[in-house]
Amino acid sequence: MQVNPNHTNDYFSHIKAIADQIDKNQINTLATELSKIREQDGRVFFLGVGGSAGNCSHAVNDFRKLCGIEAYAPTDNVSELTARINDDGWDVAFAGWLKVSRLGENDAIFIMSVGGGNLEKNVSVNLIRAIEYAKEKNAKVFGIVSRDGGYTKKAGDVVVLIPVVEEKLVTPLSEGYQAVVWHCLVSHPTLQIQATKW
Repeated sequence: MQVNPNHTNDYFSHIKAIADQIDKNQINTLATELSKIREQDGRVFFLGVGGSAGNCSHAVNDFRKLCGIEAYAPTDNVSELTARINDDGWDVAFAGWLKVSRLGENDAIFIMSVGGGNLEKNVSVNLIRAIEYAKEKNAKVFGIVSRDGGYTKKAGDVVVLIPVVEEKLVTPLSEGYQAVVWHCLVSHPTLQIQATKW
């Protein structure tokens, strides 16, 4: 098996390139908007699939504990999620969950996704349906996405776009940077109300 000795150096060069190119003003705007959700006693629902779903679960912990924002991820409830997928279909599973949660105008959904959803390509339609439902309820739509941002970037209120610096590595770099951005947010002085232990 041939090993590329340059992969690690190249990977971290890509990480630096993203750090240089990402829109920091958009991250600051997102911090301000999230603080408004907290001020109006709103909730934030984190939505993602695959690795992004795992990131959503971690983000829920951080936003609740460090920022005092009521937050949830439907992917944390495997029983309800799989029942909805089985009975209603994957495409509407998140929207159905949001409906029962009484998503309203004081709330927000927060999409974490590599591509942001694409109806024409039939990719992450569940995220698209959730965004459409949020718009119907006048809830805010936030996100951290990559590629061209897909439907999330098009329809969202504040969406941080992770620049594509290497097409072959778009997924690991995007999912890794979701964590970089949300950790920036939960440590942001606009949002953080409880310090980390370490």
